[in-house]
Amino acid sequence: MKAKPPDARKIRALKRGLLAEYRAALCLMFKGYRIVAMRYRTRLGEIDIIARRGDLVAIVEVKARTTFDGAVFAVSDFSQRRIRAASDLWLARQPDFHRLSVRYDIVAVTPWRWPRHLPNAF
Repeated sequence: MKAKPPDARKIRALKRGLLAEYRAALCLMFKGYRIVAMRYRTRLGEIDIIARRGDLVAIVEVKARTTFDGAVFAVSDFSQRRIRAASDLWLARQPDFHRLSVRYDIVAVTPWRWPRHLPNAF
């Protein structure tokens, strides 16, 4: 049986998502965060970006949409639960987890604009 070629729309969406994540990481680095991990995968889900500034860990969901509101409201309750569960696994593996503060952020990436960082979004 022959393998089905990937759909061109899926490839474009994947590239757009990767570019959005890199733009978001750049935005966070300019704000003084150190990027610890990108596209961190666990059995419970994926975290787009894990960033640190001192003892603060920002678990960041990146959404690329045509509007800011569209990006923010694209993070569903189900996504939030999945991200929190994945972050619990990441935190459990950190040797200094007992002194870390965790925050859940969103970075909204819209066309022709600098990414907007929403700290403590959920």
